[in-house]
Amino acid sequence: MQRRTKIVATLGPSTDDPKMLDKIIEAGVDVVRVNFSHGTPEEHKERAEKIRNRARAHGRQIGVLCDLQGPKIRIEKFKNKKVYLEEGATFILDTQLDANAGDETRVGVAYKQLPDDVKRGDTLLLDDGRVLLWVNDVNTNEVICRVMLSGELSDRKGINKQGGGLSAPALTDKDRNDIKTAAEIQADYLAVSFVRTAEDVNEARKLLRDAGGHGAIVAKIERSECLEVIDSIIEASDVIMIARGDLGVEIGDAALPPVQKDLIRRAREMNRVVITATQMMESMITSHIPTRAEVFDVANAVLDGTDAVMLSAETASGKYPDKVIAAMDRIALEAEKQRQVTKSDHRINTSFSRIDEAIAMAAMYTANHLGVKAIASLTESGATALWMSRISSGIPIYALTSHVETRRKVTLYRGVYPVSFEPTTKDHVEVNREAVEELLRRGAVRDGDLVILTKGDLMGVMGGSNAMKIIRVGEHTPE
Repeated sequence: MQRRTKIVATLGPSTDDPKMLDKIIEAGVDVVRVNFSHGTPEEHKERAEKIRNRARAHGRQIGVLCDLQGPKIRIEKFKNKKVYLEEGATFILDTQLDANAGDETRVGVAYKQLPDDVKRGDTLLLDDGRVLLWVNDVNTNEVICRVMLSGELSDRKGINKQGGGLSAPALTDKDRNDIKTAAEIQADYLAVSFVRTAEDVNEARKLLRDAGGHGAIVAKIERSECLEVIDSIIEASDVIMIARGDLGVEIGDAALPPVQKDLIRRAREMNRVVITATQMMESMITSHIPTRAEVFDVANAVLDGTDAVMLSAETASGKYPDKVIAAMDRIALEAEKQRQVTKSDHRINTSFSRIDEAIAMAAMYTANHLGVKAIASLTESGATALWMSRISSGIPIYALTSHVETRRKVTLYRGVYPVSFEPTTKDHVEVNREAVEELLRRGAVRDGDLVILTKGDLMGVMGGSNAMKIIRVGEHTPE
């Protein structure tokens, strides 16, 4: 049984050793995340090159996702690195204070527009809600607060406004430069942080294309206000990432589970890919086994239909990068055995405007009702494989393509596996035969199995899938 749910792992100091890269590849990583919040462009390029080199050595395709930092809505630093704020005390966020002069009474703020975005009565959450501040007064450069929830506060912690409303643009000057780095890396995916509207997604896509990049765009859902226009954001994106850290702080932790379920459902219904992220296996930063709560968290995301589950510090700086991926692998595999993961009535009453999309839906309906062993999608762009992967099924979908960019892109699609395929002829009978032989060679099928093949009459044309074949392995291959 092949795992259908994909695993995204963040690269960092813990994965820099080539031996560890080999271990995480063997453990089953599908896509790596390069976090532009840390490190230099040179380090990012080196990490992307190293993982691709090691993946080739293992005969694997591994996608690369570059994640933009986004606006730094953070406090500055303290004289003594950290302070303890007592409940009831006055604490001031001062946009004009020296960046290293913070103490128990006030601290600087990297986000200079903060006084314009808040008013008396607002609640600010610092360090993912570990410290709670009530805004008592605001002047030109100060936000004067009362501490409502005491706690320790250290340098450079994040600021969230309960209910959202901080107006920082999604793309900063640093992000614009980092997009050029992502283009040089030839990133398969570019993640945009703190997306507010579809325009943020469109702008990032244009900047990436102008820089020569061809990657798909990931909208990170982490602001509460973006939920009000979520359908337009999903439509503008190729992928959404449910970034549960900041999102949970802004909307409240109790509201997060139903929102996550709704976002997964919406993305799949709109034929988009969805990643579930943040704190999925956080205890494994220092432990070699997950907590039971983490096991349930990962399994529930899989049962809900997420395309991928993501690891952050667990692999970037944790002690056991390979073990956490292996744990995620076995949890996902077990969850995928449940009937609800392999049956679907998705879009059963929907009309289709594109021929290739209709072919994809027909193939999945047939596969789920005919006992098909495997689906081979001969694809240029990967679109047909993506549409098929929106249907819940236990049947593997093999994306057979000669384009390395397409093979890397489909590494994120649930239940889709990239296959390098270069037909030796344009004769349709021979192409069908070679495709089935490739599945036989991989051990995906054997004589007597039923296979569905989708392809276009004009091979090499993007969006040209217009044919579906049902083939019994070992029998005469039809045209």
